[in-house]
Amino acid sequence: MEEQIKQVATRIKDLREILNISKEEAADCCGITTAEYSEIESGKVDIPVGIMHLLAKKFRVDVTSFLSGSEPRMHYYTLTRKGQGVSVERRKAYNYRALAANFINRKADPFIVTVDPKSDDTATEFNSHPGQEFNLILKGSLKLNLNNKEMLLNEGDTIYFDASLPHGMKAANNEPCEFLAIIL
Repeated sequence: MEEQIKQVATRIKDLREILNISKEEAADCCGITTAEYSEIESGKVDIPVGIMHLLAKKFRVDVTSFLSGSEPRMHYYTLTRKGQGVSVERRKAYNYRALAANFINRKADPFIVTVDPKSDDTATEFNSHPGQEFNLILKGSLKLNLNNKEMLLNEGDTIYFDASLPHGMKAANNEPCEFLAIIL
């Protein structure tokens, strides 16, 4: 996973330099400091999906360009078969499969996310990003901590929330949890 983060960071840096956009300008569009932005380009920190969305908009490319190194090509539809999708290992705690990576000019990014169980004393990884997020629990149960409020979501439950709020997730009941996440 660390290698994939480094590759994404390199793509972001290379594209920023090609477009002659300063680090300060890129950081400003993301609402972060130049030092925080430099950490992203270093490949040493996880890159929140919201930051990738903001940079993609600024650079006038699709987020897929950062994730896979190629531009989406589909204009009318893209079909992802069960169990398929572009694997995106963004965080150690979660496994993401992008479901619409080949569709150009997406308005949202749908993922199937799998969270493997961890011991209860393992710290929850929190993140936040611009936009909104919708989650539908497909299998298992999920402990969601949203802005310091802990909730238990079970199969069939949904939640829609402001993704700029700190949020972290853990599989519940010592079983993997699979959910559909749509980031807007």
